[in-house]
Amino acid sequence: MSDNQWWFLDLAAVIAFTGALTLGILSGLEGAIRIALGIPLVCFLPGYALVSVLFPSEPTDEYQSFDREKTGLKTPRLVAGGLEPIERVGLSVAFSIALVPAITLFTSVTPRGIALETVLPGIALLTVGLCLLAIIARYRCPAERRFLPGVSLGSLFFSRRGPRVYDRVNPRPYNVAIAIGLLLLVATAGFALANPSQGDGFTEFAVETENVTGDTETMYESTYSAGETAELGATITNNEHEERDYETVVILERIGDGDGDDENANVTEREELDRASTTVADGETDEQSFEIEPTMTGSDLRLTLLLFEDDAPSEPTTDDAYQTIHLPVDVE
Repeated sequence: MSDNQWWFLDLAAVIAFTGALTLGILSGLEGAIRIALGIPLVCFLPGYALVSVLFPSEPTDEYQSFDREKTGLKTPRLVAGGLEPIERVGLSVAFSIALVPAITLFTSVTPRGIALETVLPGIALLTVGLCLLAIIARYRCPAERRFLPGVSLGSLFFSRRGPRVYDRVNPRPYNVAIAIGLLLLVATAGFALANPSQGDGFTEFAVETENVTGDTETMYESTYSAGETAELGATITNNEHEERDYETVVILERIGDGDGDDENANVTEREELDRASTTVADGETDEQSFEIEPTMTGSDLRLTLLLFEDDAPSEPTTDDAYQTIHLPVDVE
């Protein structure tokens, strides 16, 4: 085939589609649109770029990817050359399915971990980089053997040559079966990758700590004065995959038997000090501040922070709470 000034058109289209699809998914599109955008991005484009790097030339009758004449070898012999259209499509899907998990594994060791914001840009950058290498490889290929875009559907399933004496099997039904199998594989893998399982959600509940030095005995304020107001800070981080309402209750308890950190400690006296409600979006952290003004005194006391989803009951207990924090304290 003669040289053509548009020999890089398919690779330029892959770069453009990769950028557009990545931005479309990261913009927050959901449902069928997201699946439609994700399928080519994770199941075809990266592999197509890699195949274009490895096989920049096109097959001809004299220059083939598989030696069909030496049937006495029983196994086809792979030699230098281009790929038939069905081979190029099949390898593009296979290489994509191999590359995407490798990128995901790499992102798992990054500070952000495995997330949509890390995996998709990784796929996009790899695809664009391979396309640039493919353009160089195709440019260095002799013009008469350079692969040119523009493949008809007929060339995918029908041979360009007439039957040969060595051909014992008609490849057309197998090409159709391969194409159907690839479509099913792409649809399944694309749906799974575009809609990853989120797993069980959880909420992080913690108290704000002091600056730790060599003289620090506890990570929080553990000494209070009776009748004096002090502040206690807590943070709520929502990882429940949806917006949630929370209410936090702070209770001062006197422990008869057991340790202040013990869930089953015997509580002989208790008083509610403060409570606060908040709404936290998925992936966000909210800071709460409570006023602590204890009336009980002693060293057998603890502050108990009870976190509830939605509204807390009028008589909150640890059995009803979603999250619980116990802080042994002294009140003078």
